[in-house]
Amino acid sequence: FMKKARLDIMASFVPVPASSDFPIKNIPWGVFSTAANAAHRIAVAIGEHVLDVSAVAHLFTGPVLQGKTSVFAQPTLNGFMALGRPAWSEARKTLQTILSADEAVLRDNAELRAKALIPQAAVMMHLPAEIGDYTDFYSSKEHASNLGRMF
Repeated sequence: FMKKARLDIMASFVPVPASSDFPIKNIPWGVFSTAANAAHRIAVAIGEHVLDVSAVAHLFTGPVLQGKTSVFAQPTLNGFMALGRPAWSEARKTLQTILSADEAVLRDNAELRAKALIPQAAVMMHLPAEIGDYTDFYSSKEHASNLGRMF
């Protein structure tokens, strides 16, 4: 599923309201649970839905993520984040392909769609990462500049 994504023309088969912050070009990561399943699961937002990434992990067959999809079954994004930028890029391209109106693998599989696509109104969002004992909020030039302007 590593087709080259043309984001300028790409549309999702998932309905996305024009006012949505989550079109196929912007599929943010998060961690969610539902009333029916309290387990914390990794997802991306698309329109008014979340896509349970663990339910489609078998579709990640690219060279970087192949054999590493167990990170999508974890309750936080830490394992996925630790894989680095090449994995993040491959995952985003794969997800955009899976969610594309032109790709049948999820669009035409009613059983997988029912398991993987959940209305946002039916989910509870959680802290997406396990934070250690130290977080540096003064970690970029932009943050330092903004703080300097405050004084």
